Amino acid sequence: MKVALPLLGGCLCGQVRYELRGQPFMVYVCHCKDCQRQSGSAFGMSMPAPRSAFSITAGEPAAFERTMPSGRRSVVRFCAVCATRVFAESSVRVVTIRPGTLDETSWLRPAAQNFMRSAQSWSCIDDIPGFDTQPEAFEEIGRLWRQQGITFVRS
Repeated sequence: MKVALPLLGGCLCGQVRYELRGQPFMVYVCHCKDCQRQSGSAFGMSMPAPRSAFSITAGEPAAFERTMPSGRRSVVRFCAVCATRVFAESSVRVVTIRPGTLDETSWLRPAAQNFMRSAQSWSCIDDIPGFDTQPEAFEEIGRLWRQQGITFVRS
């Protein structure tokens, strides 16, 4: 499958808009209790990508700083008008986009599921590999992501 870059997205009301000019590292689902609470659903989806390829094209997202289960600090960015969580920053090199905020989502397919031990019994995706917690390193998820055969092309 071919996906055109840049990837464009934004919040529900359109006040905050962004573009991703580079290929994301992966897409995964997290079933941890924090993601369930933050999403108001059974899981959250994440799409880490190079910070250098990401930019806000409209609006100024608000920020909320939190400590993740791993102990690392993360700054969650969201629209101050409609409260849509758009992305998070926990590293100077990586931005983690909420892929549901992309304008075009038909190509999205998570490579893996994390925190299966706290997943709602009805929410597991049977044909996507799962991890009991979060992997120490994300290399395995990256490998599974690359196996999907998504090719990103510049438009």
